[in-house]
Amino acid sequence: MSHATPGTPDRVHLDNGGRAPWHPLARQAFEQALGDGWADPRRLHAEGRRAARLLDGAREAVAAVLGARTQEVHFTPGHTASLHMAVASAAAGRRRAGTTVVTSAVERAAVLQAAAHTAAGGSVHPAGARPTDVIVPAARPGPVPVDRLGRVDADAMIAAVQAPGVALAALQHANGEVGTVQPVDTVHDAARAAGVPLLVDAGASVGHVAVPGTWDLLAADPADWGGPAGVGVLAVRQRVRTTPVGPEDEDPWAPGGVSVPLAFAAAVALQAVEADRVEQEARRRELVDRVRAQVARIPDVEVVGDPEGRLPHVATFSFLYVDGEALVTELDRHGFAVGSGSACTSSTLEPSHVLAAMGVLTHGNVRIALDRTTTADEVDRFCAVLPGAVARVREMLGVGGL
Repeated sequence: MSHATPGTPDRVHLDNGGRAPWHPLARQAFEQALGDGWADPRRLHAEGRRAARLLDGAREAVAAVLGARTQEVHFTPGHTASLHMAVASAAAGRRRAGTTVVTSAVERAAVLQAAAHTAAGGSVHPAGARPTDVIVPAARPGPVPVDRLGRVDADAMIAAVQAPGVALAALQHANGEVGTVQPVDTVHDAARAAGVPLLVDAGASVGHVAVPGTWDLLAADPADWGGPAGVGVLAVRQRVRTTPVGPEDEDPWAPGGVSVPLAFAAAVALQAVEADRVEQEARRRELVDRVRAQVARIPDVEVVGDPEGRLPHVATFSFLYVDGEALVTELDRHGFAVGSGSACTSSTLEPSHVLAAMGVLTHGNVRIALDRTTTADEVDRFCAVLPGAVARVREMLGVGGL
């Protein structure tokens, strides 16, 4: 998506994973809801009832896309909150079965951390539990490994799910960092047979590809499909037993209530992107194929992720002898905003756990996620600039001749 700035060339934003520009209809819906849905939907007066109708309509619209019942859809404060609450509440509901949460090695950090927290007995005691109840944590097995394409070992995942003491299994629909789609159907069948609920993180896929029907809990991220940040979606099948954790609240999924304007805008955006999803999927898949082919021509590069079974809008590649953050800065200087999966961030100083689990280069990484407004011309301009940017970074690091 181009953003013209006075006195500078048009910028191209290619870092749309997890925080895409608002869909125009989401903006309109938000403004409408500011006028009609500003009141507390829990109130009984006319203004509250009007807000409640907007919230119920938003929940119904999201449920239709997810293949869920309206009462199974909940709005939360955000995607991370959805994942944390899904793990905690589902594990608490099955605390008699055990405390193990089976995950793949490439799940979001929010899922991995919530799983470790649950296994350590760190969650707040479920409602109804006595303060003297002691939950003895079992030794938690490590995350299930993935192959070099980022796909989980389905056989190992199934074996882990069937082991004793498992409270919950978690498997992403697709990885937002490298785009690889996971064998959710196969794992769900095994989990269902074992009586273990499956949490599917669809934060990177809803709005971009068809939503899988094989899930027990599903988390989706409006900010990824062109809706607002500050609101999340968590769907929980009625057959799944969950137990609220934390202090009692009227809405355990969104303590204190959810923003009606944000929820309404998220639902309208999802309906809008779903309406032309098939066409957008084909268009962006073709553009990403073009990027992958052009990038593969650059010396000492590794194009990461499954070339076929992947999200249509995500491309990731790592360069040898290149610092990822320096390359992101160099591309930014030329007007291209990209992400970096290598991301030795200032807060962690650690490389991407996803790339490390795959056994691929963890440094010199660039990740792009195309928005629905990204054009072929913008992609071609990026592909033309990238080789020179890589060469300049290598020269700056003194490895240009290697």
